Parts: sequence; C-alpha cells; structure tokens
Amino acid sequence: MAGGPLLSFEERELVSRELSRNARCSTRVLGTLLGRHHSTVAREIAANGGRRGYRAVRAQCRAADNRRRPRLRKLESSARLHDAVNTGLREKWSPRQIGRRLRLDHPDDPEMRVSHETIYQSLYLQARGELRTQLKLALRRGRVQRVDRTRPAAARQYIKDMVRISDRPKEADDRAVPGFWEGDLIIGRGNASQIATLVERTTRFVMLVRIPHDRNAQRVATLLARKMETLPEFLRRSVTWDQGREMARHAYFTIRTGIPVYFCDPHSPWQRGSNENTNGLLRQYFPKGTDLSVHTQADLDKVAAEMNGRPRHTLDWRKPIEVYNDLVNTHTSP
Repeated sequence: MAGGPLLSFEERELVSRELSRNARCSTRVLGTLLGRHHSTVAREIAANGGRRGYRAVRAQCRAADNRRRPRLRKLESSARLHDAVNTGLREKWSPRQIGRRLRLDHPDDPEMRVSHETIYQSLYLQARGELRTQLKLALRRGRVQRVDRTRPAAARQYIKDMVRISDRPKEADDRAVPGFWEGDLIIGRGNASQIATLVERTTRFVMLVRIPHDRNAQRVATLLARKMETLPEFLRRSVTWDQGREMARHAYFTIRTGIPVYFCDPHSPWQRGSNENTNGLLRQYFPKGTDLSVHTQADLDKVAAEMNGRPRHTLDWRKPIEVYNDLVNTHTSP
C-alpha cells in the first residue's frame, strides 16, 4: 500500500465523510479507498473519537499539536532502561539480543521492554561519538555467509582415513543430544596466524584455542585435544571439521580424546553452520587482516566468555553459558 502512517487533511476528510454515511464502514474498505494499510486507518479513527465521533478538522489539529510537542524517546525517559541497553552494547550484544533478554530478565516490568527497532532508531538518530562506535560494534556482518579466501584451495587436499559427515550419528542432526561440536580455524594477516574455534551444536557454547606459530597438523591436534579433555564425558561425542590439512592428524586426536572427527563435503560450509556463524561474529574481535598471534589464551578465553554470555534467539534468548551449565548440573546431580 502507498503512503506512510500520517494521513493528510484530504485523507481525513474522506474518512470523516465515509463514516458519516456509514459508521460501520470497514477500515479495510477505507484503506482501499485511501491506498493505506487498514491498521493505519483503524489507529487514526481510534485516536480521534472513534467511528461516531471522528471529525477531520479535529483530527488534523490534534496531529499538528503532536508534531509540535517534543517527546522523550523511550530510552531517554527511563534511566534504568537506558543503562541496561548501554550495558548490552558494551558487551557487544546486538539490539535484538538486548531487547529479548530484557524481556526474559524482567518479565513483569513493562518499563524494561524495548524493541530492537527502537534501539537502532535511537542510536541512528541521536548517537554521537562513543555511541556511534557502539552502534558499529552492535551491527552484524554485512553479508550472509563467511567466505574464507585466506586458505588456498591447494591446502584442501585429501586427508587419510577421514570419515565423511554422512557417517556422523543421526542424533547430531536435530541438536537434541548435546556433545556434537563443529570446528574450524580463523586466519590472520598474511595467512600467517590462526585461532581454532569450537562450537557445541546444542548449546552454541564456544571455545577458542590459541594455535601459535603455524598450522602444523600435530600441533593443532594436540592443542585441540588438550582443550576437549577439559569437557565432561557426555559433551565429547564428536567434532565436525572441514577438509583443511590442519586436521590431518585427526586419528591422533581421536585416540587421545576418544572423540571421532567427521569431515564436511568440499565447499559445503552450511554443514558447519553454527561454526560458520560464530566465526563471522568473532570478526568483531579479530578483524580480517590483523595479526592473530598477538592474542594470548587468556584473551581468547575472555572473548569466548563474552560470546557465551550473549542471549541467543536459537536458545529462546537464553545464554549459551546458562544452557551449558544446566546440562552439566543435570548430568552431575545425584
């Protein structure tokens, strides 16, 4: 439908005239006559005396008064809400994560409700300086899918004794059973530094592993094994990886940890969708073209903690750490 939410005086006259002829005239009929959405017409009528009391002149004057009257935006009128939103932005949560998490944390407090559109609008229209920077951090990637151009195609060679993803247990597919992980490397400047990323499919729990020097397969297998050995047994079912040569020592990894490795089909990043999405989000912390070797394991643990503290839509706005801890507590309680 054409037109915005505000009606012109001529449109208001048409509404008034049609309602005077028939007070039960449908807002859908009025909307068709005006080229407006019926909900816009319904709000206009309800705000200006209803079907029997609607008058075009009165509605026009009220609209003019409202335009002149300065209004506080929702984030200006509530200091608590303003502070909560800013806290989320500092944690690098998206506006949508902030809005949904506030609803979860304050279910009975209408003051602490705000839509992600309101947050975006407030930032775009009012932000200056630091808040502009926070907005940039809150925005997600401009593209849908990460494309890894740093690893040459020649590096994706056949890996001895690899087991394809088609042989992975079917229980991994619906994410109902925890313990199935997806992994990959993100690559730094000049293809000379790297960080291993691991995401658990059910909880979206993230672990990051510093891989110093180079992507030697033995080094990668050893460091990944050391990290996975910190997990409870029930969370060590499998790891799914792409066909990068860094996982050529997968047999050593499996012998040491008892965790089988399954390999994706070539050029099929969607088979590790959770990991691909996570790697894209991690570029907020580790931008492309930067040296990843400068980050210590403590730095990576801090970033992982922030990622695991973000409310997630796929988890009904719970945080990965909350879901992870609930699973651990359930399996360790008598």
